[in-house]
Amino acid sequence: MYKASLQPHQLIFNHPGGTSRGVLSTKMSYYLHICKDAAPEVIGRGECSILPGLSPDDRPQLEAKLQWCCENIDALIPDFHIQLQDWPAIRFAVEMALADLHHGGQGLYYPSDFTSGKKEIPINGLIWMGNAEEMSLRINEKLKEGFTCLKLKIGALNYDSEIQLIKTLRKRFSPQALELRVDANGAFSPQKAPEVLDQLAQLSIHSIEQPIKAGQWQQMAQLCATTPIPIALDEELIGLADENSQREMITTIRPQYIILKPSLTGGFLASKSWIRHAEAVNAGWWITSALEANIGLNAIAQWTATLNNPMPQGLGTGQVFANNVDSPLVVEQGKLRYRTSLAE
Repeated sequence: MYKASLQPHQLIFNHPGGTSRGVLSTKMSYYLHICKDAAPEVIGRGECSILPGLSPDDRPQLEAKLQWCCENIDALIPDFHIQLQDWPAIRFAVEMALADLHHGGQGLYYPSDFTSGKKEIPINGLIWMGNAEEMSLRINEKLKEGFTCLKLKIGALNYDSEIQLIKTLRKRFSPQALELRVDANGAFSPQKAPEVLDQLAQLSIHSIEQPIKAGQWQQMAQLCATTPIPIALDEELIGLADENSQREMITTIRPQYIILKPSLTGGFLASKSWIRHAEAVNAGWWITSALEANIGLNAIAQWTATLNNPMPQGLGTGQVFANNVDSPLVVEQGKLRYRTSLAE
């Protein structure tokens, strides 16, 4: 028999985070605690992280559904992947908490060379949208911190200024010295996107995430077939919970990459399903956080380390919040490390 409880946590950004969908200053997470009646002192912790306007779980019934999960945890656990298929963030929280519980409730979700401090994960530095001066300052900060891969949010402000900023950056650093990725969050129209892709190709951009809004499969397929730089699907994956729709989308669009956010795809098992579909059409992939607090970020990092993907991952968001929980994760020279001394 199990018991479960819930702890809401409103996370506050150190600096408002700008995307093409708006500016975030706070976001909600809910910590799910699960224990066994026979050993109540051993607690598995999971996180249900919500991105406003993006998470399928972001609906009025969310807290009631979370409470229902706590009250019905024994009936839920055997087939939670099925029962919570339409609630990916909650599904992930349950999966995370059970993994923690299985390993003794010490925040050790996937023991590996990473959690023993022998391995590190290369990550990209995230540059939020802002005016040219703000973005330039943030870029310089990340470069001083030793990042060799940066991801810039583009498309919401003055696009010409953004392109000029990237041009200036590329004059300072060759593609070999600095990998540049951009994330448009669906900001461009299908008519504008080819011009944008051509401009970015001239600047040796590694890839662009979601150049047009999700749901336009034929237009996205055309872009992926003709693009001069790789296209990575992000929002396109959200809400496709069953295998058939996932396979149909991937085989229709045939992207160069997909980006997996476990809080939005439904957790680790669900993300592995996406990886299989991507590899079937020779698409690459990488993992990113979805602004989880450190509980979720820790679990995602540990799982990512077991996948042995050498590309820089998007797991550098642990310093985004002013009131985050403690974490064994540290960022050094553009790499994510697990400090065993901080986990004790």
